[in-house]
Amino acid sequence: MGKLSGKKSIITGGASGIGRGICEAFQREGASVILTDIHEEAGEKAAAEIGCDFMLLDVRSETHWEALANAHPQVDVVVNNAGVTGFEDGIGPHDPENASLEDWRAVNEVNTDGTFLGCRYALRAMRAKGTGSIINMSSRSGLVGIPGAAAYAASKAAIRNHSKSVALYAAQQGWKIRCNSVHPAAILTPIWEPMIGDGPDREEKMAALVADTPLKRFGTVEEVAALCVFLASDESAYMTGTELTLDGGLLAGSAASPG
Repeated sequence: MGKLSGKKSIITGGASGIGRGICEAFQREGASVILTDIHEEAGEKAAAEIGCDFMLLDVRSETHWEALANAHPQVDVVVNNAGVTGFEDGIGPHDPENASLEDWRAVNEVNTDGTFLGCRYALRAMRAKGTGSIINMSSRSGLVGIPGAAAYAASKAAIRNHSKSVALYAAQQGWKIRCNSVHPAAILTPIWEPMIGDGPDREEKMAALVADTPLKRFGTVEEVAALCVFLASDESAYMTGTELTLDGGLLAGSAASPG
């Protein structure tokens, strides 16, 4: 029996990166997994390789969430993982002075609105049983300021705070529906590959990117997924409204160099 045996789970943004890692971990732990993604071909391919179900979902669209609700009116776990940085189509100004309103809205539409809609769906799909776990993917950037990525940082901070509102609301209703946020720092996913490359200096570039991290390395998708398994399982039944960081010690304070 896996830790998530019998639990029906929805994971958004599951076609690649952290989302795919969560789908794989949930599947191994016995959950019934519905992988959702805005990229239909990639989503179907990932679901086929994992052995789970796929459903097309643009997290910005109420219509898509309604279709998901019609197809899956009851669920035990929802992981609101889908998100964007704002730099997917190229590096542009995202600082507080020069960011465009269009770029600001594009990031928040996916990250903030998408998480709001995902939480709303989850509450409605869990209220019949009165139990469930909502896991919202925030970021280390939701806990500190990021001058060059103001929209992203603001959206992730909004996810952190909304998770607490959802947790308190569910408890207020007398439900055993929990909501927590996860805050990864630098996790080694394909998004980093353009900066790292596959040349002989790959290791040197990786070390430079995590030089300010006390543990001096990237986190792994598997480490994020393992935390999500814990939050989805009954082992974390007394945890709600909290935030969990995976940052290699970044937020612990200044690390002293070894003598």
